[in-house]
Amino acid sequence: MPGNYESERREFVRVKTEILIRYKFLCTYKEDKKFDEIHQGYTSNISGGGILLKGPVPDFSWIPDLLMQKTVIGVNMVFPTEQDPIKALTRVAWIEAIDEKTNICILGLKFKEITREDQDKIFKYIIRSQMPS
Repeated sequence: MPGNYESERREFVRVKTEILIRYKFLCTYKEDKKFDEIHQGYTSNISGGGILLKGPVPDFSWIPDLLMQKTVIGVNMVFPTEQDPIKALTRVAWIEAIDEKTNICILGLKFKEITREDQDKIFKYIIRSQMPS
């Protein structure tokens, strides 16, 4: 193709939104008390395939294991339209930014395990958010 541009292929529609996320790092081969902690962050966009998470990573030494998917992240998303949180296991697809002073990272997370029911709730939320007010 002629031209000097990149096209972005997405499997799912992505919408900008701010949703509270509670999450926990899950690793089966490391013993670290930090893995017991529940963290809080938020997403600034979501799709049927994943979320952008902005929140703390307790230890920067975990980043290689996150990128190699040796550590997964369990997330609970509190949607304003739902009574119960939406739960999923995710894997890190990419890391965009790290603030060394606050340990806040921007992580691209892909859903690894999510129930059909919870994924349907995400699709409904996305559709509603795109409808005119």
